[in-house]
Amino acid sequence: MATVAAVAAARCSPPTRRQLLTRRRLPFSVSFSSVAPHAAAAGFGWADALRVAGDGGRGDESDLSGYFRKVDICNRGMDNKGEFVKFLVEDQVVGYVHKGFVEHLRDFHDVFSIVSGNNGSNTVENVSLRSSLRTPEDRTHAIGDVIKNLGEMIPGIRNELYPVTSSYGMPVYFSLERAAAPYFGIKAYGVHMNGYVEKDGQKFLWIGKRSDMKQTYPGMLDHLVAGGLPYGISCKENIIKECEEEAGIPRSISTNATSVGAVSYMDIEGFRYKRDVLFCYDLNLPADFVPNNEDGEVDSFKLIPVQHAANIIRRTDFFKPNCNLVIIDFLFRHGYIHPDSRGYLNLLQSLRSGDCS
Repeated sequence: MATVAAVAAARCSPPTRRQLLTRRRLPFSVSFSSVAPHAAAAGFGWADALRVAGDGGRGDESDLSGYFRKVDICNRGMDNKGEFVKFLVEDQVVGYVHKGFVEHLRDFHDVFSIVSGNNGSNTVENVSLRSSLRTPEDRTHAIGDVIKNLGEMIPGIRNELYPVTSSYGMPVYFSLERAAAPYFGIKAYGVHMNGYVEKDGQKFLWIGKRSDMKQTYPGMLDHLVAGGLPYGISCKENIIKECEEEAGIPRSISTNATSVGAVSYMDIEGFRYKRDVLFCYDLNLPADFVPNNEDGEVDSFKLIPVQHAANIIRRTDFFKPNCNLVIIDFLFRHGYIHPDSRGYLNLLQSLRSGDCS
């Protein structure tokens, strides 16, 4: 029987190679966020998280300021939006590219058309793909070669393709390496699932702690199940796949995951413009279920009261940043954040600060 203190040790297979991204050098200044391992990510353990979570004597449950800070972390740099130009395919805006990054694309004449202003200046107006690249396959191959040639300009290559569209459900113009998505400012979609248990009138969330070997946000707290939405798979099938890989949840249970909406954010850092939409799912798990990681990306799991997860979000930076938004959304929908709290509607609206289309 799962209890508050239940911990599931993940079967964590060592990666075939460790990518030490901190050794890479980029042509612009970045902080340690999703580009490279977070310096403080492994600096806490479950004991630290649970100590903060269980401190219920602060009387700060109605203070939403900690939640607002987490939303702000995912929506940085909007003052720098003017440094980006439109990225067009077939006259449709599919992304945004930093003017400085455009300079690195000029050598690829057969792939990109770079349009400058008509006033005699060299100001870049937009970037588009050459019309000679007629098919999605041609475009995918051409831009894939560009990314290879850019080398360490784009760190953390995953060999995972994201579909490039003007909005969700629209035609796919080509597919792009996941790590390159922010450099071309395309919309990236993902699925995040809150796995919870109801016991004795109380709700508990299963929380994962990411492997220290993870390329991004190593050692930080995470959802039970989450993943990017690659090309050629539906959201529901992706959730089912990720449930099996990340938590050992069989299809007989994972098919009960319920779609409950989406959150979105826009984050600018250096040459990177993240425009992410996360489709949210809830799964009410059996009380005796214990997750077991299958892909080596999770170090361990813990079942904690929902209010304790809320305390961790409000009081620490232990969670992977975008997970905060999905759990805050869960808190709204399950009645843990109340309308009488100051800022309620503003916080609710802020969970969809990005282009949710």
